Amino acid sequence: MNLKYFAATIVGILGIINYGDACTGITLHARDKSTIVARTMDWARTETNNMYVIVPRGHIQTSLTPNGKMDGMQFTSVYGYAGIAVESPDFVIDGTNEAGLSAGLFYFPDYGEYPPYTASRHDTSIADFELVAWMLSRFSTIDQIQDAIQNITVTNIDPSASTAHWRITDATGRQVILEFIDGNAHFYESTVGAISNSPGYPWHITNLNNYINLKPGTAGPVKLGGITLRAFGSDSGMLGLPGDFTPPSRFVRAALLSNYAIQQKTGYDSAMLAFHILNNVDVPLGVEFNSGTATNNMPSATQWTIATDLGNKTIYYHTMYDRTIRSIDMNNIDFANVKFQYAPLDTAKVQTIIPIKVK
Repeated sequence: MNLKYFAATIVGILGIINYGDACTGITLHARDKSTIVARTMDWARTETNNMYVIVPRGHIQTSLTPNGKMDGMQFTSVYGYAGIAVESPDFVIDGTNEAGLSAGLFYFPDYGEYPPYTASRHDTSIADFELVAWMLSRFSTIDQIQDAIQNITVTNIDPSASTAHWRITDATGRQVILEFIDGNAHFYESTVGAISNSPGYPWHITNLNNYINLKPGTAGPVKLGGITLRAFGSDSGMLGLPGDFTPPSRFVRAALLSNYAIQQKTGYDSAMLAFHILNNVDVPLGVEFNSGTATNNMPSATQWTIATDLGNKTIYYHTMYDRTIRSIDMNNIDFANVKFQYAPLDTAKVQTIIPIKVK
């Protein structure tokens, strides 16, 4: 990274980590045993510099530290990987490696706490925005990450910024949520397959008990005082599903809609279904600000959505500018010889529209 680009990156990323917003993730399992991890990436206050990244084996990365220098932990890629980054190709937000391990960063304000940063341990310290890159480059299983993370210090680039938490899924379909609480790493098994933001993951699981009455299908009819009450339409079994955009409500929608979804035959079918489910947690830009106070006029607070088929090692994504789905087939990448590369998610910030030719 050249110094000019590095300086611009620091300015951009400090603004982002202090003003992060919402992201929501779901997990689906296809009948062909493929696991699909999908999520939105939401930032409302500014349009991030979004890019896809291809990282070969042998790529060397050195982490930033709170002193503003690239003098943190250095690590070399054992596995090649692909993913989506913001502001800098080093800051991978969501990606998957050639061993089938997937990792993603989600905003986690007010409830997390990293271990204190000590300059004397700079060579074993890593910025939270680079933890996904570290996991994807070095490991193939969750067990390996659980062991290795005890020997490093995860820190903020800016000590005043919020913390993050992570969703990690390996090729077996096992999934965990990693949160730092009181300076210690906690791994929570994720069988529900949903994630949003604060509060902590155990709280979200407990909160699902408030929606025990929700189920697919149509409720009723029921007798009441001599009359029969009937639903106005189908889907009334989900009446009461929270519709706002707070993390608890998005978590409930993500958990229920993904778990009640019809299981698809293939990983591809499931990935396409994931995009439809995640439409239910897209965040319209207008609801993020008090009336008349919006800082920009982007198409959406949901800047991009990604769905990764771990079984077939294919990444799909679309953006707020162009909802045409694009794909990265990792089976076609020679990670031993491919060059480190990155490029914007959109070649043009405009929706692809295919006109219908009427004869």
